[in-house]
Amino acid sequence: MDKKGKSLDSSHLWAEELDFLKSIIHKTGLVETTKWDSPVFTYNNKNVLGVNGFKDFFTIWFFKGVFLKDEGGLLINANEENTKSLRQWRFTSKDEINEKLVLQYIYEAIEVEKNGLEIKPEKKQTVVPEHLQIVLDNSTELNKAFDALSPYKQREYCEYIDSAKREATKLSRIEKCSLMILEGKGLNDKYR
Repeated sequence: MDKKGKSLDSSHLWAEELDFLKSIIHKTGLVETTKWDSPVFTYNNKNVLGVNGFKDFFTIWFFKGVFLKDEGGLLINANEENTKSLRQWRFTSKDEINEKLVLQYIYEAIEVEKNGLEIKPEKKQTVVPEHLQIVLDNSTELNKAFDALSPYKQREYCEYIDSAKREATKLSRIEKCSLMILEGKGLNDKYR
């Protein structure tokens, strides 16, 4: 239970189990905070692990779990497409929690944080659509202005132009965007 007496998870199914996990985690010296409406434990203000309850299980997740040895094969990547580093250890009953083993994983996760291990985000390459590249090649001024934009803004223009299905629409979008590019504006700057 949190300070207000509310259950930690939205389903209220795992309150006792999550409290038990938290009691183990508190033995490690990690600092508890709340992020994304869930308990998260930090070391030197860096996220190390968190706990949460779901419909069919409750979990302890390690933000840099990919670096843990996981000799027991207990950790899973809950979202292969979007998560490179995070790993979950799922439980369906309080009886499954081995305090000694949980502490071993937690202390290893703290060492990972102390050592500064991390997966660097992959840099996205900007693929300039053929129609836009032709226009850029034929206008030194527009090419210079486009190169001066941040990679993020360049990608916005490229994706916007490339997402048109018809060639006429692509050309129309290039024409409309050219003025904004020359002014050094991003496609969606007016919304920021």
